[in-house]
Amino acid sequence: MTVKAYAAHAADQPLAPFAISRREPGPQDVVIEIAFCGVCHSDLHTVRSEWGGTLYPCVPGHEIVGTVSAVGSAVTRFAAGDTVGVGCIVDSCRTCSACGEGLEQYCDGGLTGTYNSPTPDAPGHTLGGYAQRIVVDESYVLAIRHKPEQLAAVAPLLCAGITTWSPLRHWNAGPGKRVGVVGIGGLGHMGIKLARALGAHVTGFTTSPPKRQAILDLGAHEVVVSTDKAAMKAAQSSLDLIINTVSHSHDLDPFLGLLRRDGTMVMVGAPEKPHPAIGVFNLLIRRRSLAGSLIGGIAETQEMLDFCAEHGVVSDIEVICMDEIEHAYSRMVKGDVRYRFVIDNSTI
Repeated sequence: MTVKAYAAHAADQPLAPFAISRREPGPQDVVIEIAFCGVCHSDLHTVRSEWGGTLYPCVPGHEIVGTVSAVGSAVTRFAAGDTVGVGCIVDSCRTCSACGEGLEQYCDGGLTGTYNSPTPDAPGHTLGGYAQRIVVDESYVLAIRHKPEQLAAVAPLLCAGITTWSPLRHWNAGPGKRVGVVGIGGLGHMGIKLARALGAHVTGFTTSPPKRQAILDLGAHEVVVSTDKAAMKAAQSSLDLIINTVSHSHDLDPFLGLLRRDGTMVMVGAPEKPHPAIGVFNLLIRRRSLAGSLIGGIAETQEMLDFCAEHGVVSDIEVICMDEIEHAYSRMVKGDVRYRFVIDNSTI
């Protein structure tokens, strides 16, 4: 089927209207009319090939919310009219130990991303949510239980939400735990909301003093300006867990020093170049850990969506028309968004 979309044809070219093909639904497929698609920093990195390996034409978008319009003959979990979501994964090998444990994001055979992954479908790689419609195997489709008026703000949960939820859950954030969130943007603002909803004591770290009240409004118990040496010193050895969401290269040592004995800093932001080398004594002296975490599996993402629906958690967003995407990218690079752009796909 032919679908209207927005695509980039080279790293130095803007996104523009483009007709793409979606496969006809097979027995296990779900056809989704896309209502909203969040704009992730990964979209920009990929479109501009800043991480390399971009397959063109590139149609980004992996924070998808929409309505089921048709299902294949073997589909059992969804029906036409259901409100559903699609996140970063649309397939995996389904046979490795990671897939067996519901950790498809770590699939040994290599997950199939919602965009820019090899696939038998034309044009030979997946095309994402900057489009009117998508066809996805039901095993990788998620139920959305939020109120209808919240759906635009639900879209970023499919990436920003699960990217912060997964490490919070894995490292047992909750009552009695002190959690720091570094970088208060698309990922970081969700980290604060989710850590607070889980019952942890939450500290937000920012380089921007004017953001202090906004960070408190998100649910942080306190805010530390990371360029304030006295404030950083006062916070030394105070945290059990840090979620570092910053997507540019920076010095990690000051933040490692904030961890208590056996504390962990988890990296979820992907920088454009490697971070400076860390001082190993920062790890040795208190048995601290530096770890990474990648999005989340399908079951974990559904758990996060259900938790957010129950607790009224959504992203703070700015809705844009599709033809505003390049301006949105420019603003995103400058940090001029609080905290996530979401495309109204009816404008494609």
